[in-house]
Amino acid sequence: MTDNKLVMQQKCDSQQKGHGCGGSHNAAGFSMAQAEKVAHHPCYSPSAHHKYARMHLAVAPACNVQCHYCNRKYDCSNESRPGVVSELLNVEQALQKARAVAAAIPQLSVIGIAGPGDPLANQTRTFDTLEGLRSALPDVKLCVSTNGLALPQSVDSLVELGVDHVTITMNAIDAHVSAGIYDWIYFDGVRYRGKEGAQILIDQQIEGMRKLMENGVLVKINSVLIPGVNDLHLSEVSHAIRDMGAFLHNIMPLISKPEHGTHYGLSGQREPTPEEVAQVRERSGVFMPQMAHCQQCRADAVGMLGEDRSQEFNLSSLSEQKKDYSAVMQQRTKVQAAIASAGASDDDDARLVAVATQQGQVIDQHFGHAKRFHIYSISSEGVTLVGERHVAQYCQGQTECDDHDDVMADTLNLLADMDAVFCSRLGLGPWQKLETAGVQPVVDYAWQPIREALSAWWQQQPKGRSEVKLHVRGVA
Repeated sequence: MTDNKLVMQQKCDSQQKGHGCGGSHNAAGFSMAQAEKVAHHPCYSPSAHHKYARMHLAVAPACNVQCHYCNRKYDCSNESRPGVVSELLNVEQALQKARAVAAAIPQLSVIGIAGPGDPLANQTRTFDTLEGLRSALPDVKLCVSTNGLALPQSVDSLVELGVDHVTITMNAIDAHVSAGIYDWIYFDGVRYRGKEGAQILIDQQIEGMRKLMENGVLVKINSVLIPGVNDLHLSEVSHAIRDMGAFLHNIMPLISKPEHGTHYGLSGQREPTPEEVAQVRERSGVFMPQMAHCQQCRADAVGMLGEDRSQEFNLSSLSEQKKDYSAVMQQRTKVQAAIASAGASDDDDARLVAVATQQGQVIDQHFGHAKRFHIYSISSEGVTLVGERHVAQYCQGQTECDDHDDVMADTLNLLADMDAVFCSRLGLGPWQKLETAGVQPVVDYAWQPIREALSAWWQQQPKGRSEVKLHVRGVA
């Protein structure tokens, strides 16, 4: 089933609420809006990991929590588990590697920072990397995985950079249980141990989660299943995080082989059996959708889930030359549109359009106020979300926009391969520049639901593609 058909099925489910088909939730327990938002995220969607790739950038070496199951290791290409990397990157190296992977793997949909320490314990390195990625790769989704200790004070910066998916590792909501999982936490310049440290961590995780929810960020919770420590407690975690607003729970088996050098590995703490993992997930699944396709990836993993191509992109093998990312992005969009639409985006009557929308449901944003455009393929397969492209905001005022030719030129360059741009309002200057670039501005469907509007517009379009499409580079 394609992503578009999945969403349509969810819509049907919503219309039949109360008649035994699950309301507005799909089989995974996601709402229609959640399913669409994660449709291209292999670490969040149970279907996306078959079609889309991810990349982890290892830029965050330090950690503010010492877990009994963790041993951060570098220059280690033979182990596949969280906290392990072959190369620790600085910001420029991370951007160089990201550009190379995006060009080589068009299915790449998301870049995350997950270690090898905690991203938010490395504020400068992490946020400089995220800011650079947002500028250099405007079509790639960004996400962060964190233990949550420094999350509350980081939420505003994450939201400003367009990070709308965050994973928090929460192994317990009871300080008595949590105290047995961590050696120490380092908070506000003080090292805490035992129940006191555990409670601080839990409080920070909950506060950070609350702030993420207020900003519309999707939260996945990771929990490490540790036999005899939190195995009977994790269903309580699922219950609690459901009430807090998390949308997915990923219960992962402890990895504690002695050769990994972790506290648990050296002290003889056993790993759970597959049967124990299944039982805990089943108990927790009463409360929350459970993720079962996690591969417990390295902190520098590259490729589809279940594969790791990181060794193909060692720094020594990367070219110093920067390619024109506009051409790379346009090719990536074509590939991902074909994936999302089951190939229908290649049909002669298919169209690729950009939509200015605040929440992804309604065409409700002024062209000049948009910081991101949602990209859709419209074809015989229906209206299919392909991805997003982030842009610099063209105007700051509520009614009038000053001339920002440099910003407008960059925006036009990012939208040059679109057949049309939909928004709620558009000034005469940008309108003319879009038309000159061969992109049709559309405001007739302002404040209407996106899918219905795009479908109605497509029905009115002539069949076949325009033979001439001006490239926007150089248009002022």
